[in-house]
Amino acid sequence: MVDSLAEFNSSRPRDLVAMIYSIDANKYLEAIPHQSDYKRWRSGLSDDEYQAIYNDLFRRIDGSEIQTSSWIPGRDWRGTVFQPIYEKACEYDSSAAAKFFGLILWHAVMDHDETWTFGRYKVGELPIEGLTYFRIDDPNGL
Repeated sequence: MVDSLAEFNSSRPRDLVAMIYSIDANKYLEAIPHQSDYKRWRSGLSDDEYQAIYNDLFRRIDGSEIQTSSWIPGRDWRGTVFQPIYEKACEYDSSAAAKFFGLILWHAVMDHDETWTFGRYKVGELPIEGLTYFRIDDPNGL
């Protein structure tokens, strides 16, 4: 497993560098946000646990056009690959677990070979928890 996004990107062909497009900033983002939290929580999972979570999320987004982070895992993570996020990495802190889950999803979306972007949206007047990701045509034609 690759320890850092920089190491991951340096091992990929130039046209496959991990990125996600920010419509608000009008640019590609090449890093997982909240690095200090991400690294702290990541250290609480084994490589196998992290890879199982990442692979599950990558499979879920593969072939889809839209995903909302807070709708993917469901409320009860017991018996799923996501359980170690809550119990081990975030030590039973549901708020931290939700954030770390979101960062792992960000990682999987960013690594996808399709161009993805994200935003915060509402259902009616109620804000959706988490980010909604959706595929777009590459805005730069890359």
